[in-house]
Amino acid sequence: MAILLGSIADDYTGASDLANTLTKNGLRTVQTVGIPDPSLALPDVDAVVVSLKIRSVPASDAVTAATSAERWLRQRGASHVLYKICSTFDSTDAGNIGPVTKALSDAAGGGIVLVTPAFPETGRTVYLGHLFVGGQPLNESPLKDHPLNPMHDANLVRVLTRQSHGAVGLIDLTAIAAGPGVVKARLEALSAAGVTAAVADAIFERDLETLGEIALETAVSTGASGLGLGLARALVHSGRISSGGAASGDVIRPVGGLSAIVAGSCSKATLRQLEVAERSMPVLRLDPERLLAGPDEIAAAISWAGDRIAAGPVVIAASAAPETVTRLQSLYGREASGHAIETATSIITAELVARGVRRLVVAGGETSGAAVDRLAIPAFLIGPEIAAGVPVLRTVGNAQGDMLLALKSGNFGGEDFFAAALAMMH
Repeated sequence: MAILLGSIADDYTGASDLANTLTKNGLRTVQTVGIPDPSLALPDVDAVVVSLKIRSVPASDAVTAATSAERWLRQRGASHVLYKICSTFDSTDAGNIGPVTKALSDAAGGGIVLVTPAFPETGRTVYLGHLFVGGQPLNESPLKDHPLNPMHDANLVRVLTRQSHGAVGLIDLTAIAAGPGVVKARLEALSAAGVTAAVADAIFERDLETLGEIALETAVSTGASGLGLGLARALVHSGRISSGGAASGDVIRPVGGLSAIVAGSCSKATLRQLEVAERSMPVLRLDPERLLAGPDEIAAAISWAGDRIAAGPVVIAASAAPETVTRLQSLYGREASGHAIETATSIITAELVARGVRRLVVAGGETSGAAVDRLAIPAFLIGPEIAAGVPVLRTVGNAQGDMLLALKSGNFGGEDFFAAALAMMH
């Protein structure tokens, strides 16, 4: 299997968001969970998105995992590798966006890397190097207070500089509007001046198409799914894609079994989705402090679900309001509290699957990653879109048999997302 485009995603929900974008724009795409075992037979595709959990780990660990995935993708023909990051640029001053971008560039022989988290479809735009969310600067938006990677600076040149050894430049909207030739010349001038990464503005999809055309001529780029859109369209325009895309209807063939929703995200969107779900299905809200105290809360949740799940979908949520999260982090530490909740929700998810759940929705990037790892699912095929950035996924090579999943970033989806997702899974 020779692929045209490779990607390394820093979390699992971001991976499915990107895989969804590539599929919608004409590329046959598969999402793997880590580097696949050699025995796993993958379908013939144009693009592979390797899902990793490297957004919030130590930078050295993220670099090791990403460069291993890069080697695997290059060995399978990928001439360009996109490092897929969150569209809110979630990171700290220690990384991991800067260190991983540099490591991937070095592995590919060096050169300046184009960087943009813009994705206008989901309200993420970049202007003069500043990231906006729905028209608000990132540091003034509700998304600034991520529990693991809070983002209180909208100036991405400044943010990336703090976590990079090399100089960081800017390709502004005026250059991008002037077309690919001007952007290419600007990149070359920045590179000659010693700049190793360039943050690029993007307000409209046409800006992403320009950036994708230029990025495709290089070995590595860094960005959100919007840059994936540009790369996919550039590949199709180049005539290198002969399939015309993949039909997604076959992905949602019925799988039978029970249905469940597990939520760990504390985003405003997910909290509202849980409120709406309570109108139509049983919802158990876990006590995060009791989860941290021991296994009793996990056992109680599994028992609660066992009494109800045969009658219809159930929802189990470890989501909490921001003030509760802040209090727990102050008591137990940010890393310890996050890890405990991820572990608890993954154990609950695995127990639900053991009891016959085959249609599963998971809300939250870290929660999704922990759940998929616990289930040891090796790969996914990409189905139709439930909401912007969230497709239906069908497992490939899964020991538990065929399953349909939706892995939702905390901020994605409308208020009725959970019911809509289960409806699409039949």
